[in-house]
Amino acid sequence: MRLVFAGTPETAVPALEALLASPHEVVAVLTRPDARAGRGRTLHPSPVKALAVERGIEVLTPVSPRDPEFQERLREIAPDACPVVAYGALLPPDVLDIPVHGWINLHFSVLPAWRGAAPVQRAIMAGDEATGATTFVIEAGLDTGPVLGLMTETIRPDDTSGVLLDRLAHAGAGLLVATMDGLESGDLHAVPQPAEGVSHAAKLTTADAEITWTTPAYAVSRHVRGCTPAPGAWTTFRGERLGIGPFVVAGADALEARESSEPLSPGEVHVTKKAVHVGTASGVVTLGEVRPQGKKPMAAADWARGVRIDAREVLGRATTLT
Repeated sequence: MRLVFAGTPETAVPALEALLASPHEVVAVLTRPDARAGRGRTLHPSPVKALAVERGIEVLTPVSPRDPEFQERLREIAPDACPVVAYGALLPPDVLDIPVHGWINLHFSVLPAWRGAAPVQRAIMAGDEATGATTFVIEAGLDTGPVLGLMTETIRPDDTSGVLLDRLAHAGAGLLVATMDGLESGDLHAVPQPAEGVSHAAKLTTADAEITWTTPAYAVSRHVRGCTPAPGAWTTFRGERLGIGPFVVAGADALEARESSEPLSPGEVHVTKKAVHVGTASGVVTLGEVRPQGKKPMAAADWARGVRIDAREVLGRATTLT
């Protein structure tokens, strides 16, 4: 089939590579315009554009898919289908009607669970034991179109959203190619999504990533892993933001060296020679890597030695316990 692939970030690259290696013909790529990044704020192509240029494929970068020139060019190309992975812009009805088999989205959840922008992050934060990927036909609703194919994937106890998304991107690439194969052969038919089990995965903001230490340790851990690497979990210390990386939920013997026999209060910090422990609503966590405001990530123990934490200081909105 003649394909126009739509995608922008690194997450979309495995799918494009898989389609390029398949019998299908990727005649063009649709991606977001070059964006400014880095200290110099210089323009950089999207990862998908960089691969397309390397392979000599035509690249379409309209500011909006509503652009008449883009729509005219797409009609001239006359694609059989347009596979989509994290393109990043809404497609208007006029554009949806151009390819014969429609726009086929690879979405990283088992629909109808976690419709929306952050399905992997939200699945980890909710404590789901499994997730997956779904291919479906894009329609006007948000991830509501009929399903063509799906796969499942176990969420491992130490998965961050970055690690899990990378795994799904590679596994989902095969699903997307298989979906294109099925559409071409006529053996694959779309099935409406179930009405039950719908959940929504709103985009995570920096505000969403703030840690609430008054929740149980396992919930804090899931929150941090779900926000890693982006937008990055954080708390405050002495009025400044402190980034928090994935950590260990500590065992019962974690505080043996502490003089007080009372459990740590939520957010309370206890420092030993080699570790930094923090209280939650249900026990203690041992911090791994932290990122002080304006500095590079470092081991929590190194950070604690530098700031010289006083007894009963806490992470979060308060500065000390009374």
